[in-house]
Amino acid sequence: MNAAASLGRREWRELNLSSSPVGSTASSASFASSAASSEGPLTILTVCTGNICRSPMAEVVLRARLEPHGVRIHSGGTHALVGHEMTEQAQALAVGAGARSSDAAAHAARFLVEPMLLGADLVLAMTREHRSHSVKMMPSAVRRTLTVREFARLASVVSTEELRVAADAGGADAHARFAAALQVVGGQRTHMVGATDPKNDDVIDPYRRSAEIYAEAANQLMPALDEVERVVRATLG
Repeated sequence: MNAAASLGRREWRELNLSSSPVGSTASSASFASSAASSEGPLTILTVCTGNICRSPMAEVVLRARLEPHGVRIHSGGTHALVGHEMTEQAQALAVGAGARSSDAAAHAARFLVEPMLLGADLVLAMTREHRSHSVKMMPSAVRRTLTVREFARLASVVSTEELRVAADAGGADAHARFAAALQVVGGQRTHMVGATDPKNDDVIDPYRRSAEIYAEAANQLMPALDEVERVVRATLG
């Protein structure tokens, strides 16, 4: 278990604001700095509760797909089991979806803290509750914070060509291009109000549940990650 597991939330936050990263994750201060200056790589943050099942699955799968394109992926938990590994079931499902086994094995859970939100170009929450928690922590992140399934649902009605056109209008900077594409995705909300049961925007929590529930969580999550990948690739293309 990571040494950070013995820290309280306040101590963990102070550590991440003033020192080197916990585990292999870059420091929260660096995320804040990159956001403030629009420098550094495009950054996606995934969020769940304990940071040992859903959000790290999304993190390591997206990392394998998008890190080669210069995108930084990290994750946090609203009530993280700090320092804990991903569950074995989550690791197996992530690797089965294309994640690197080394990334899955190296994960150490960490708290969601404000600089993570400040430094993210996109915040992908696993449920509406996590989205609400994130926005309460960082109200300015409201337009770039969606549940991962909500993002996928909205993005599914925007063609790759439309995304490219929007990104091109944003200019040459990757952050500006992605923000322009994200605005188009988010704008679909007004056309899709009431189109689905809000519960369909959540990924079920598999923690301490059966293999079938883990599989259900993966089946909800992985198609959504396909849409995330498509939008990012169209933006950077």
